[in-house]
Amino acid sequence: MTLYGILTIYRKEMEDHFSSIRFLLIAALIVMVGVIIASMVGMSMQDELKGVAKPNFVFLLLFTSTGKLFSFTQFIGFLGPLIGIILGFDAVNRERTGRTLSKLVSQPIYRDAIINAKFLAGVTMITIVMVSLILIISGLGIRLIGVVPGADEVWRLLIYLVLSILYISFWLGAAILFSVVFRSTATSALASLAAWIFLSFFIGLGGSFLADAVAPMQQTADVARATEAFINNDRVQRLVSFLAPATLYGDATSTILDPLRKTPRSFILMGPLERLSLSRFQNPLPLGQSIVIVAPFMISLIAITFICFGICYLVFMRQEIRST
Repeated sequence: MTLYGILTIYRKEMEDHFSSIRFLLIAALIVMVGVIIASMVGMSMQDELKGVAKPNFVFLLLFTSTGKLFSFTQFIGFLGPLIGIILGFDAVNRERTGRTLSKLVSQPIYRDAIINAKFLAGVTMITIVMVSLILIISGLGIRLIGVVPGADEVWRLLIYLVLSILYISFWLGAAILFSVVFRSTATSALASLAAWIFLSFFIGLGGSFLADAVAPMQQTADVARATEAFINNDRVQRLVSFLAPATLYGDATSTILDPLRKTPRSFILMGPLERLSLSRFQNPLPLGQSIVIVAPFMISLIAITFICFGICYLVFMRQEIRST
């Protein structure tokens, strides 16, 4: 009976998502912008690689190179949460407003089937969007730069896909939580956007202020002391930044999609040309070692996603549902 109830509500939610104009618009916008970014990067790489032996893992640069704007991974890290928010901000309070929630719980299904099915339907839609987007960009990359991804690159893209689904699913769980807590859809939407803005922007600013207060930079002629102060300041900023899901996602994706990266973050910034040149003289990190580096970030994303949905589940199960 539990599985039957979940499948029934799951099918109903999938129909609602596919017929939702706002979801179709935001999904089309993200796919369009993502394809434009990948096309610009691909055409730029096409010009740069003319008459030059193509280095290893050049295909992954389609997703990590910044081009004229920003990279595809940066774009998903910034605007990807909007997909989860749009899918979940009115998942429950829409039913309350339409007075259909009481009808759902009066059916011969368990109450937890409602919240579980809504979350699973949202994750399915996120997976559909991300898989379609990566396949489209991969096809464009093969057409523009004439390179077919190898097995190692395919596995790295699959891990990146899992990371992206987990990252956006966290925001889906947060949006559903606000939908459960607040009865007004406008309030839950504003709360979801406020959480997104705070965790995406103000955590970084707060970390910078805290680092300057706890471990200030020192202007001194002693190089060793200045270096130590710089490292301590960066360490504090980094610890605070781990409170932001975008940081976990950004560090994980930059490591798994760049085999030359030995650490999640470096003090030295390199553009695509520098990385192309460097790849000729450095041995790339094996996939297994990259997974070892990325594993703590992936586990953290899984943990915060399940914690957020677990809180949402508990709140929903304890709420009183009235027929009026």
